[in-house]
Formats: sequence, structure tokens, C-alpha cells
Amino acid sequence: MAEKFDNLEEHLEKFIENIRQLGIIVSDFQPSSQAGLNQKLNFMISGLQDIEKCRQQLHEINVPLEVFEYIDQGRNPQLYTKECLERALARNEQVKGKIDTLTKFKSLLVSELSKVFPEEMAKYKAIHGEDAPS
Repeated sequence: MAEKFDNLEEHLEKFIENIRQLGIIVSDFQPSSQAGLNQKLNFMISGLQDIEKCRQQLHEINVPLEVFEYIDQGRNPQLYTKECLERALARNEQVKGKIDTLTKFKSLLVSELSKVFPEEMAKYKAIHGEDAPS
């Protein structure tokens, strides 16, 4: 898979360099540089075709739009992954805290209900297979 990315990266670098050179030719255009301009335009077309071939090899890869927003903002796209993991860990801790709290609440509720309604709670525990509150 990495070779596909390397291939795409290589074609993109060549394409960017060709566009840079094309910009230089166009910015200082002289009638005598028409042949060079035509050649660069042909290289640009073949470069786009090469990139299209690479795109077809990578069609199954989905990139979240937020990554492109990071890039547009001049931020490192690897920060997106880091921040996603940090958010997931924080959310995981919140959910774990809620689960622990509800487990303690259930245990306390069963304990208190057993004091007030011992017969009913004995039936409840028998149905749920609980010897002691969990």
C-alpha cells in the first residue's frame, strides 16, 4: 500500500515542479519560448493522466474532510489523528465514569431495597441469578 502512496507522491512532485516551470515560462513569455511552453503543457497533461492512474489505485481510501480543513488552516494533518485519539480517550473516561457510578448506584439501590422489601428482592435476585448485589 505504501508503494501506491509513494508513486502518487512522486507524480505529484513532478507535476508541481512542471507547473512551477510553466509559471516561469508564462510570466516571462517570449514568442521564441512557444516550443518550451507547448512542451510544458504536454508534460502537464501527461502528469494529470499519471495522477489519474494513481487515483484509480487509491479509490478505496477515504480521508475525513476535517483533515483537509487542517491542511487549509496550515496545521499538520497528523494533529487531526492525535486530537481524535485524545477526544476518544476523554469520552471513554466519561463513559467509564458513568458506568462505574451506575454500577455503584445499582448496588446501593439493591441493598436498600433488600432492607425495605426483603421478599421481593429475594425473588428479584433469584430471577436475575444474583446472590449479592453487583
